[in-house]
Amino acid sequence: MSWMNGLDDWIIVLGALAAIACVLPGTFLVLRGMGMMGDAISHAVLPGIALGFFVSGTRDNVWMFLGAAIAGIVTAVLTQFLHRMGRLERGAAMGVVFTSLFALGLVMIVQAADHVDLDPNCVLYGAIELAPLDTVMFLGMEVPRAFPVLLVVCLINLVIILLFYKEMVISSFDPDMARSTGIHSGLMNQVLMVMTAATCVACFEVVGSILVVSLLVIPAATARLISDRLSIVLVLAVIVGVIGAGLGHISAITVPSWFSSDVEDTSTSGMMAVAAGVLFALAWVLAPRHGLLVLAIHRIRLRVRIVSEDVLGFLFRFEERGESMSVHNIRQTLTSLADAGPLASRLAIVSLKRRRLVYREGSVWKLSDAGRARAVEVVRSHRLWETWLWRQADLAADHVHGQAMRLEHVTDERMRAELEIQTGSVSQDPHGRPIPAGDSEGEDGAAASPPGD
Repeated sequence: MSWMNGLDDWIIVLGALAAIACVLPGTFLVLRGMGMMGDAISHAVLPGIALGFFVSGTRDNVWMFLGAAIAGIVTAVLTQFLHRMGRLERGAAMGVVFTSLFALGLVMIVQAADHVDLDPNCVLYGAIELAPLDTVMFLGMEVPRAFPVLLVVCLINLVIILLFYKEMVISSFDPDMARSTGIHSGLMNQVLMVMTAATCVACFEVVGSILVVSLLVIPAATARLISDRLSIVLVLAVIVGVIGAGLGHISAITVPSWFSSDVEDTSTSGMMAVAAGVLFALAWVLAPRHGLLVLAIHRIRLRVRIVSEDVLGFLFRFEERGESMSVHNIRQTLTSLADAGPLASRLAIVSLKRRRLVYREGSVWKLSDAGRARAVEVVRSHRLWETWLWRQADLAADHVHGQAMRLEHVTDERMRAELEIQTGSVSQDPHGRPIPAGDSEGEDGAAASPPGD
């Protein structure tokens, strides 16, 4: 399907405004762990919408907003009531309330459709493709009727967040602190519920009451993966929502033809939800701090560091015994490490050679001076932990090695000094092996003795 100037432009503008309107309250819903409450409200406002139709006999937005606000508050109150008084888990309480109200709303809307120009499918799935055809005069311009509604809701949501930003932030992160500082967290919660309900009503004609939940939750969740600062999360969520709206409409008129020449386009609101989901998936994989790729790299780097330190420790112990570690020995050593996979083992050897901590003479691996200093830290940490576990935790001497193998990799100089204090500046571990002295430690120390001696 070809691009139609004006019509397609307005579709993207309306989709972007709907996304912005949803993102503002949706971000706080996600931060409060109440993303499903947005879903509940988007479904539960249907009785309020239908009630507004029954009362006014038209699609007057004032009655729709009023009915939806009442339905949103009733949803929040009933959910809290069932959770606290009915002893239902919060998710179950939401399920009971929103499914009941949603079913009631569907029945009422079907009845209202006989009296007003209302299509139930439009309420559920939206009709953003047709919205630019229904126009009104706004500030001397002919614009889609949904445009001023969405614009006003965006501005109202923005003003409320700017006016009550501090109160909403504190109520979202620490309700107890909010109460102690005189902030009525319950009132802030009700304000958020009303914002969400009004936003759902404003967007129902564009993206429908079902798909609106994708705009409430997905952009905020995507932004939350990218940043931990609320102000940045809000801005990023708006950007993600706007990009999703644009990509959604472009995809709706281009992607279907890739699969079948008989299908020219598909639902824009549905593709907006799909585009938002794709953006979330990209953030989930590529986010700079919480993305799967970054976490995988961090895990590999941690595994390589641990294996490298284990190799240094083994080389040091071979030197203690007057032995040398051959290529065959080091392969056996890496195989004996339960968590050392082939990739981590190869990267560990490459890392040690690149940092010039080890070098090879023929078939024998040796420690450089820098490698020996690092190996001393690792072995010292290991044997101090063995001694501490033996003396302070009363573990048997033959049970401390495995625990020390894990703890040695998270021990810094300050922790080693504290371990030395708590173990009485010992010079030998429970197995009678000398504890290497650090840079600031002397060679003398009291010999370790069994617990209780």
